[in-house]
Amino acid sequence: MQVATGKSVLNGIAIGKIKVYTPPKVEISEALTEDVDKELQRFENAREKAIDQQNALYEKAVIDAGEDSAEVFSVHAMMLDDDDLVDATKEIIQTQKHNAEYAVKIAFNNQARVFAEMDDPYMKERSADIYDIQQAVLNVLFGIDPESMQGTEPCILVANDLTPSETVRLDKSLLLGIITREGSLNSHTAILARSMGIPALVKCADVASKWDGQDAIIDGYNGCVYVDPTPDLQESLKKKQEEDIKQKALLKGLKGQPNTTIDGKTIQVYANIGGPQDIGLVQQNDAGGVGLFRSEFVYLNSRDYPTEEEQFNAYRLAVETLAPKLVVIRTCDIGADKQVDYMNMPKEDNPAMGLRAIRLCLTHRDFFKTQLRALLRASAYGNLGIMFPMIISARELHECKELLAECTKELEDKGVQIGKYQVGIMIETPAAVLVADSLAEDCDFFSIGTNDLTQYTLAIDRQNASLDSFLDTHHPAVLREIQMTIEAGHRHGIWVGICGELGADRSLTETFLRMGIDELSVNPVSVLPLRKLIRDTDLRKPPKETVTTA
Repeated sequence: MQVATGKSVLNGIAIGKIKVYTPPKVEISEALTEDVDKELQRFENAREKAIDQQNALYEKAVIDAGEDSAEVFSVHAMMLDDDDLVDATKEIIQTQKHNAEYAVKIAFNNQARVFAEMDDPYMKERSADIYDIQQAVLNVLFGIDPESMQGTEPCILVANDLTPSETVRLDKSLLLGIITREGSLNSHTAILARSMGIPALVKCADVASKWDGQDAIIDGYNGCVYVDPTPDLQESLKKKQEEDIKQKALLKGLKGQPNTTIDGKTIQVYANIGGPQDIGLVQQNDAGGVGLFRSEFVYLNSRDYPTEEEQFNAYRLAVETLAPKLVVIRTCDIGADKQVDYMNMPKEDNPAMGLRAIRLCLTHRDFFKTQLRALLRASAYGNLGIMFPMIISARELHECKELLAECTKELEDKGVQIGKYQVGIMIETPAAVLVADSLAEDCDFFSIGTNDLTQYTLAIDRQNASLDSFLDTHHPAVLREIQMTIEAGHRHGIWVGICGELGADRSLTETFLRMGIDELSVNPVSVLPLRKLIRDTDLRKPPKETVTTA
């Protein structure tokens, strides 16, 4: 038996035979071509087909992993339409007279290196996206079928690394688990595997091609894989796997039950969604409402600014279908890692701290008011919360509410019905935490975005794998900020929730309950496990583990 360790993406057990995936080897000729027009057309055809493939992957990922995880493929499709990248590739064909394959290799490699050499950690990570779309175009040019990597039998797939495109193409019915030599816990591929409920290990340095065809077990609880396990070990982990299956079945019995601790404290457990297509997941998992509807996907999935009517239809569907449950819709959070070509946003050295979210909306008020009117119209059809992201000052919040008032008057002058709604903000920066008392005076609720709050507090890019050893999501400073926000909100009589990844971190649930949190908003599939934990908690007893917040 051989034992190899890695970083576990998901707690779970996978048992089966290993299939080692080796990417097909291709040779790209440097020979010159005499038919430049033919090569230009070959590139254009391959690029268009690759865009269609990325859009198809987006649709598949939405079903398999949810809207948030699918976002990367919308970004890939837009990158394939990037003028600089397309022009650089065509220039190599036209000027150097190389074939399409060689031009794609050179132009895309050059762009990937540009990203890799940037100081901003997030932009460094985008080099991996360039290599992913490069492979997509080369696959078309070489006639390679990417669907053939998995085979036709159930397997634990082993690879040096997997791109997001490769991960989503995998047939879930045949995929038992994933092991990669490279990757990180915060990579797109890891997020996709986690969202699809697939046990996976990344950073498993001992991955070997000789494993092909051997029996293996992934132990996601301990971050290791056993190759050719002993019968006793196999029997033991098989029982653990069966217990996991029984546990999932038991969770279904929690549908309709309150999120109430043994000593009587009740909180709300809501779902994070990317759009109307996730409404079914909210209902299936019995979420109490939607704590975060990411409206930016309405923009990311459009080739031009979405109209007021298009947005109204999307918001109305969610609010009306889930009524009387609360649906909190975050206003446009474009910028940083979420870019759309038609907005022609300037390139920034540090986009995570640049023109993004509410700053973009307050700079371009016409398109912001279009969204606000759509939201106000949707409020007549259910229970709506309007949430502004990245607010750092009372001035910004006042400007947002003034625009809401302007839009309300415009609609009322036309005789359009507007319902009641709540107004809240995301607490995502240390600045917002420190002025939370003044912000709470003009809000109905706070929702703490722990992803950005952690990033800005610790000055660590969560997407940068090289910083994994420095990233402490349970850092006392972050937990203290959460406590301060809850206390400030309650001083002013408003409810406070968490909609970032820490909301689903069950090692912190009791801590949040003791802090006085009112709501947790999580991935829909995390709703029932979180409910079980809440119902098993007794706050009268001493905490199981002391978490320092001061």
